[in-house]
Amino acid sequence: MPSDRFVVRIEDREVELSNLDKLMYPAAGFTKGEVIDYYTRIAPVMLPHLRDRAVTRIRYPNGVDGAHFFEKNKPGGTPGWVRLETLPVPGSTKSRETVEFVVVDELPTLVWLANLAALELHTPQWRIGADPDLLVVDLDPGAPAGLQECCAVAVLMRDRLAEDGIAAYPKTSGKKGMQLCCPISGSQDAATVSGYAKRVAEELAALVPGSITAKMAKQLRPGKIFIDWSQNNAAKTTVTPYSLRAGASPTASTPLTWEETEAMATGDAEARQFTAAEALDRADTHGDLLADLLQPGPVLPGVPETGGAGSRRVRHRSDS
Repeated sequence: MPSDRFVVRIEDREVELSNLDKLMYPAAGFTKGEVIDYYTRIAPVMLPHLRDRAVTRIRYPNGVDGAHFFEKNKPGGTPGWVRLETLPVPGSTKSRETVEFVVVDELPTLVWLANLAALELHTPQWRIGADPDLLVVDLDPGAPAGLQECCAVAVLMRDRLAEDGIAAYPKTSGKKGMQLCCPISGSQDAATVSGYAKRVAEELAALVPGSITAKMAKQLRPGKIFIDWSQNNAAKTTVTPYSLRAGASPTASTPLTWEETEAMATGDAEARQFTAAEALDRADTHGDLLADLLQPGPVLPGVPETGGAGSRRVRHRSDS
């Protein structure tokens, strides 16, 4: 085995690590070893959000300044102990109709992916073989609007969803904007969830047309927050809570409290993304602010239940 490669034992698995000194975030001096360390330390709060969900990876083998690629299918050399699920992918332009997805149920798999420079992990709103148990909206700012304006829209949307008995939990995207995540029943299909999210987004856009849009056309977005209700489409994924994001510095998709979100919205606190180190500190302080997402939520109003089989037909494309 080359000197830059070695095997470590994690729980009851043997995981090969390599090139730990390679710079993944050159401007920040953040190495692959530090990426692995981050994912190892954040695992207690991150793994529950990955468990039983097919994961799409964005890999940066030569760091964030180099070429990157999306990966859904299992990579070559996948260890035999990694959980795989063969699932259909709707709308694929490739001849392959199914993909062997990796499922990250345990720490060794998470470390193995980190060693492959899978900096970003994206997951769908459903668990394997089930209908969506999450409703997610992406709040995407069009310059000159930014994260502060996203936070203001998040508060508005929280209050609107609460009218239907739906609890919303905020997190930063780790890039420009943020997401709201809502636990739902898991008894309605993706089209139903997406339709409900679209209806609420359009209500808010009609209420505050100067600040919010629910339309995807990019020419309509400058100075507004786009409420991307389409994240609930069966073919899409959203960046997983606590995942790193590719950029100049190692930021992470970080859960927020509503008090923080409100303070960012009013300018009483700086509206900003958080680094990997800050995400770790916050997890130590707060625990998992998104723990309630792991419990079943309410049935969405005004739409039928599907009996829990719908998502077996649907699989997916990654978010931005």
